[in-house]
Amino acid sequence: SLGGKGILFSLLNKLTPVAIQAGRLLAQRLYGGSTVKCDYENVPTTVFTPLEYGACGLSEEKAVEKFGEENIEIYHSYFWPLEWTIPSRDNNKCYAKIVCNIKDNERVVGFHILGPNAGEVTQGFAAALKCGLTKDQLDSTIGIHPVCAEVGHLPLMGQHPLTHGANLGLCS
Repeated sequence: SLGGKGILFSLLNKLTPVAIQAGRLLAQRLYGGSTVKCDYENVPTTVFTPLEYGACGLSEEKAVEKFGEENIEIYHSYFWPLEWTIPSRDNNKCYAKIVCNIKDNERVVGFHILGPNAGEVTQGFAAALKCGLTKDQLDSTIGIHPVCAEVGHLPLMGQHPLTHGANLGLCS
C-alpha cells in the first residue's frame, strides 16, 4: 500500500483530469466501499497550440511494438476545415490518423488529429476507443457536416505502418 506521499507523487505526474479521476476513485475505494480503479488506457490529450494536436490510444510505433507490424493498419487523411475556405488558408495543414489492430476486427487502437478544435474531436474519439470502436463501425457512422470531427467519417486512405506517403489531398 502506498503512503500519502506516494499517492500524491503519483498523482502529480499525471494530467490534471487523470489526477482528479484517480483521486475521486481512490476516495470511493477508501471510504465508499467501491472497488473501481482508474483506467489509464486510452487517456486523451491535447496540445493547445495555434493548430491543435489531439491524441488518444497508441501511437503508430507503440501499436507496431505491441501487436506486430503485420497486424496494424493505418488510415490517414489530410482535411480542409470549412472555416479555412474563405480566407484561402493552405488546405494541407490538417491531418488525421487512425491506428487499427487488424487481428481484433480492425479495432481502433489509436487516434491522432492535427487541426482546429482537435481537443473537442479527440474527446469523442476517447469515449469511442474506450468502448472498442472498430473501423467498420466508424465507417458506418453518419457524420455531421461541416465539422472537424467529420474527418473520422471521410474516406481514409489505408497505409502500412511506419511508411509515410505524399499529400493525399482526400478532403476539401
